[in-house]
Amino acid sequence: MIPGVSSRRRFADLDEQEVLALAISSEEDDARIYRSYAEKLREDYPATAKIFDGMAEEEDGHRQRLIDLHKKRFGDVIPLIRREHVAGYYSRRPVWLIENLGLERIRDEAAMMERDAEAFYRKAAQRTQDADTRKLLGDLAAAEAGHQETAVGLAEEHLGAEAEDEESRVAKRQFVLTWVQPGLAGLMDGSVSTLAPIFATAFATQDTWTTFLVGLAASVGAGISMGFTEAASDDGELSGRGSPLKRGIASGVMTTVGGLGHALPYLIPDFWTATITAIVVVFIELWAIAWIQNRFMETPFLRATFQVVLGGALVFAAGVLIGGG
Repeated sequence: MIPGVSSRRRFADLDEQEVLALAISSEEDDARIYRSYAEKLREDYPATAKIFDGMAEEEDGHRQRLIDLHKKRFGDVIPLIRREHVAGYYSRRPVWLIENLGLERIRDEAAMMERDAEAFYRKAAQRTQDADTRKLLGDLAAAEAGHQETAVGLAEEHLGAEAEDEESRVAKRQFVLTWVQPGLAGLMDGSVSTLAPIFATAFATQDTWTTFLVGLAASVGAGISMGFTEAASDDGELSGRGSPLKRGIASGVMTTVGGLGHALPYLIPDFWTATITAIVVVFIELWAIAWIQNRFMETPFLRATFQVVLGGALVFAAGVLIGGG
């Protein structure tokens, strides 16, 4: 490769055989992606996995039709040309970037794949002079556009109302276990456990900058500790709680945020202004924790509020008493 010169070909410079070869490799890649999605989803979302199995079979059929046309026009030897060889050609995200996201995100990615393929076939059909090739590419463009209908038809076959409701419940449960539960634990730990050192320092020194530094250190230290503890405590294989990395990030970030919420007001130079602001922030934090418990953990709101407020009040009082003494 010559430095400064792109190794990619422009789509406009491809001949008809190369366009067919590109379409063949693209269909093969898309079928493999759909099967990867199906395999990823099969255990928790078996009905949706069957939908992706069906879409993969559709792509196999397209690929075979393209191969048959290539043999008819150019022979058995298909040039090796892939997406990455063509400048400006649509790319596919690596499967591992998508498969760990939610069910709806995977479905959205599949819809985008179909739109990209439709646009390619329409553009390719405009460039060919051969009637059979133009017809096939046009048919495939229409087929890709109709894949949304195919997906709907497969959904009706495999994803009835009961199965869809069950998959929605599983998706919600997984979201709660992977993100909400460790994040909530982190937010509670960061908000409540840092109350005592921050307010003890505040009332002992009445120095806002010192109080802020103590709050910053306590929040960041607690965030790092909670994050590593959550990630190391359970690999998620047996418990089904999901990726330890995701849980560790959720726990660590929310722990830090919970502590910083009432540490940041001490950037205000005036002690009482900073303290009153911090107390208001604490109230908002405790209310947010109670709301999350009610919204995602289905804890009755009054009980959640009582538990959180009582715990927070006791820790806050301890900090004030220690610092004021």
